[in-house]
Amino acid sequence: MTTQMIILNGGSSSGKSGIVRCLQAVLPDPWLAFGVDSFVDAMPAKMQASDEGIVFSADGKVNVGADFRALEAAWMDGVVAMARAGARVIIDDVFLGGAASQQRWQNALGDLAVLWVGVRCEGAVAAGREVARGNRTQGMAASQADVVHAGVLYDLEVDTTHTESLLCARTIAAHVR
Repeated sequence: MTTQMIILNGGSSSGKSGIVRCLQAVLPDPWLAFGVDSFVDAMPAKMQASDEGIVFSADGKVNVGADFRALEAAWMDGVVAMARAGARVIIDDVFLGGAASQQRWQNALGDLAVLWVGVRCEGAVAAGREVARGNRTQGMAASQADVVHAGVLYDLEVDTTHTESLLCARTIAAHVR
């Protein structure tokens, strides 16, 4: 079965976005890329500091509410509809709920052919990247480094702690059917 979607899961600053850009460069066919960050940015500002939306705590924790989940479900269904219509899609996500987050995607995906990829990075390295980026709440990378992988089943895992995005992308591309 031909892979229609690649879903990358990893903590903040783990290197997912860089891998996505490299995947788009190395894969022979055109692939669209969508990320949870752009989904959050698309939400109304009032939801980005609301218990019903999404709250980024000073210590780096992230909490989401019912309105966030409802919009997330619609976003997932929309992305899956594009894949069903023939677009090949790469998702850059952060499974804050571990296996429960993967299950939400699985519910939306149905029988669509997906390559599940875990993007790991040591917490200290991701925290250093977080500081260098300057646009993240400090503490997010360290708090998410392991929790996002809890109970998640992957077809493939890459580790960006000491491996460049391009090499990770080539490893992933070799598994795309």
